[in-house]
Amino acid sequence: MTTASQPLHQAEPIESKTLRNVCGLFVTGVTVITAGEGARSAGTTVNSFTSVSLDPPLILFCLHKESRLRTVLQETRTFVVNFLAGKQAPLAWTFATRDTAALQDVTHHRSAEGAPILSDAMAFLACRVANEFEGGDHTIFVGEVVELGVPRQNQEPLIFFRGSLSALEEELAGLHPIWDG
Repeated sequence: MTTASQPLHQAEPIESKTLRNVCGLFVTGVTVITAGEGARSAGTTVNSFTSVSLDPPLILFCLHKESRLRTVLQETRTFVVNFLAGKQAPLAWTFATRDTAALQDVTHHRSAEGAPILSDAMAFLACRVANEFEGGDHTIFVGEVVELGVPRQNQEPLIFFRGSLSALEEELAGLHPIWDG
């Protein structure tokens, strides 16, 4: 047993619960990935999202192999990454469970390629699947961004930290962007 003053250290083999707890210390944004057409439209909450390349414009996210969205995504080959605002935690939880609400129950419209965009999302990236890779119990999807928008400007993002969803508490003004090389 560790105390507050003892650092957590675990050598191989790594336990899933311990890995989840340690990775939960990394703050991420929260997205809902949507895909499909008509009654086959679906969405799922994802925090494993990142940009990959500006030229060409590529992003990636990871999806559990048993996700309800995986089959839909592999059939349609298009999807939307919907960035959620701080006040949208209930929406994130709606799409986080296996027994999700139907996408038809949420206000949405379609991208130029027909993928569902959550109308109240802070921002969105509409993508075509460019590649997919196996990654343990997940599939890593790489998408080429073909359309984007920021319909709800000046909102704080929804974040995920230590297994909880919340809005940022500090104002972002005055922060300098970090440019990677």
